[in-house]
Amino acid sequence: MELNTLLYEKDSGIGVITLNRPKTLNALNDELIKELSILIDNISEDDEVQAVIISGGDKVFAAGGDIAFMLNAGPLMAEEFIEAIRKTVDKIDHLDKPVIAAVNGLALGGGCELALACDIRIAAEGATFGQPEINLGIIPGAGGTQRLTRTVGPGWAKHMVMTGMLIDTDTAFKIGLITKIVPKDQLMNEAKKIAKVLATKSPIAMKEAKRCINYGMNVDLPSGLTHEMKSWVFLFSTEDQKEGMKAFLEKRKPMFKGI
Repeated sequence: MELNTLLYEKDSGIGVITLNRPKTLNALNDELIKELSILIDNISEDDEVQAVIISGGDKVFAAGGDIAFMLNAGPLMAEEFIEAIRKTVDKIDHLDKPVIAAVNGLALGGGCELALACDIRIAAEGATFGQPEINLGIIPGAGGTQRLTRTVGPGWAKHMVMTGMLIDTDTAFKIGLITKIVPKDQLMNEAKKIAKVLATKSPIAMKEAKRCINYGMNVDLPSGLTHEMKSWVFLFSTEDQKEGMKAFLEKRKPMFKGI
């Protein structure tokens, strides 16, 4: 697959996606979204990949949607554009492999929404987050009013969405938008370190864990608990469960196969 707006590399079970539109600060346009959608589909089918990192490179994660592209869009074109973004972001959220967002610089608008779809978010010192769409006379359209609320709560979500104000890494960490702050030159090393840990876990248990957490955010507590219990029971039909417990008792590292 030829990529014009992304870079992709795979090593030791880890897939690294880098947004690559530096002249526009990695603004999300239709080409980037299409390539990202296809790439996520490919990663989903690639059994060699056990964890994914999404980065924007050394200077910026993504500064939002491509405003020049959107300026003259009518409602139908706008709907087509935002639906493509939402579907691609949803693919990341629903990918049955863990995804880490490694955020450097700006993660604004669609860039923040892209990070929100990832399972784990870490940021370099000096990174900035925000949903400034209100300043353009619009609102977030790819998860900013929904995933952000589920991540940081309605108070901070309203603060960010309704004021359009940006927040720094310290604030993002305090409200739970990110889970770790690292020096700029250590961002990718830290992301890969976490990815390597994730890649050693049982793929089938990892998939069920992610599904349970995502499912539980959208249903009542009893339904979420029932789903969790059924998933727990299902895992006792897998070879990974037997291997994991046997390895624990034998005091060795498990060799998971994802079956």
